[in-house]
Amino acid sequence: MNWANRLTLSRLLLTVMFVAALNSSWQYSRTLALVIFLIAGITDFIDGEIARRYGYVTNFGKLMDPLVDKIMVAAAFISLVPLKAVPAWAATTVVARDFLITGLRMMAGAKGIVLPAERLGKQKTSWQVITVIFFLTLLSLSELHYANEASIWWSRAWSEAGPVLVWITVALTIYSGLLYAWRHRDLIAPNE
Repeated sequence: MNWANRLTLSRLLLTVMFVAALNSSWQYSRTLALVIFLIAGITDFIDGEIARRYGYVTNFGKLMDPLVDKIMVAAAFISLVPLKAVPAWAATTVVARDFLITGLRMMAGAKGIVLPAERLGKQKTSWQVITVIFFLTLLSLSELHYANEASIWWSRAWSEAGPVLVWITVALTIYSGLLYAWRHRDLIAPNE
């Protein structure tokens, strides 16, 4: 297994650590969750660079990299629901879209076809990550008591900018999913 694929798999462990930190009552656990999420994001960038630069692009990487990204983002959105950062309907939309696209990829795999991530899907993931980092940063600032000094700013950012980010993310999530399914509709159509 090459280093790019090892880094991809390391994000699974980082995701478990992230969820444990975000859902714990330890002091500074939300700040730790933010740091872990950022490290996971950096490994996502690095594994792609390694794969492209050194020619380590593999079918395993094409399949697992976006799958691990989906697991990480889904775990983040689900974990942010009880913290009242992301509404349950938004988290459900993100997770449902990713399950459907993963199912489509599995159907393609059964036919010997590998469907890599597309540019719009990567942009969708970027917006999802930005949304998660936004809320994690506000949670971290609150935990570190910076929000007490600027509670009006923090409250406005949470209640005004947060929903806008969520709506942009959900819209892009739905649009990219529908477009991806449309492009690969021949895999969905019944065989004649």
